[in-house]
Amino acid sequence: MKHQTYILPIIVVAQFMCTSLWFAGNAVMPDLLMKLNLQQSDLGYVTSAVQFGFIVGTLTYAVFTIVDRFPPSQVFFFSALLGATCNMFIVLEVSFSEVLVSRFLTGFFLAGIYPVGMKIAADYFEKGLGKALSFLVGALVLGTALPHLLASLELSYSWTGVIYSTSGLAVFGGLLILLFVPNGPYRKQGPKLKLKAAMKVFENRPFKAAAFGYFGHMWELYAFWAFVPAMMVYYNELNDVNTNISLLSFLIIGGGAISCIVGGYLSEIFGEKRVAATSLAISGICCLLSPFLFFAHKSIFIGFLLVWGLAVIADSPLFSSLVAQNAKPELKGTALTIVTCMGFAITIVSIQLLSWLVGSAPTYATWVLVIGPIFGFFSLRGATSASS
Repeated sequence: MKHQTYILPIIVVAQFMCTSLWFAGNAVMPDLLMKLNLQQSDLGYVTSAVQFGFIVGTLTYAVFTIVDRFPPSQVFFFSALLGATCNMFIVLEVSFSEVLVSRFLTGFFLAGIYPVGMKIAADYFEKGLGKALSFLVGALVLGTALPHLLASLELSYSWTGVIYSTSGLAVFGGLLILLFVPNGPYRKQGPKLKLKAAMKVFENRPFKAAAFGYFGHMWELYAFWAFVPAMMVYYNELNDVNTNISLLSFLIIGGGAISCIVGGYLSEIFGEKRVAATSLAISGICCLLSPFLFFAHKSIFIGFLLVWGLAVIADSPLFSSLVAQNAKPELKGTALTIVTCMGFAITIVSIQLLSWLVGSAPTYATWVLVIGPIFGFFSLRGATSASS
């Protein structure tokens, strides 16, 4: 269909712009540490506030089946607008508790951006959904990493410029979706409000297998992303070296956009399930090897983190595709949203656990992340893939 040639790029660009809100707080954390006289351990709370807000938001959107009952483009736009507004609260003269509230509300409205963007893509691409979502998740990855790049540039204006920039991008991205992306040809109007509809999606066994594989993937992903800068700080202190932590964090996290796209193309040859399982296996091996790499040469350590950054996210769009394929069409948006909600609930546990372990056993803390790839790998066996 002709419209598909421009719809996907618009969704991808809008997703990139809007998800830059996600780690904006982490990117300016050094400035917040000084401004509010905080400790390095508070990083985990800032990250978890966004995750918790996203969980509450996705649960709210899913329980009320918002994205299946209302035009997804409108849901996306208003969520982007409100998320951008909440993101800017952080630049005011606020306390640490108010920073956490700001990040929580930003996360809440991100629930109307990330899973809704996937729903919009699913409404346009019945075939080749895995490849389409690979571009979409790649945009999420770049958007997540963007604040680290902005911070690395050491712009002449203050750290507040990072916050203003990400909020401005989010509003513009929301407008792109509202103005240029109407309802897709495969969209089916959802049922009237049924509060139990969100949990009925798990009655399908292949759907449950895909969802559980995604949960294992999420145990590792955001904990890794959140602590990439902390791992580099620890490596610098341990080996008495100096690296550009912000720039390298951008490359390590942002590089995953490439593996998402490559994984999407590979899924058309080998199937989503096989490619996702391979990605889980590689990232699991990285988890196990990570403590020993803290004592390696700087170039080896950075190269290792780059590989880990590629593997840890490559399976994400494939899991989303498997979830969408195994969900009822009229509840596809709700299914994607509730699974995303539960996946991000898991990230709070892994982030907080890793934060605690970093304080007590920093060298071996990352071993806890291997639980996710192992669980996801074995859970994935029962899923079905249209491409395999």
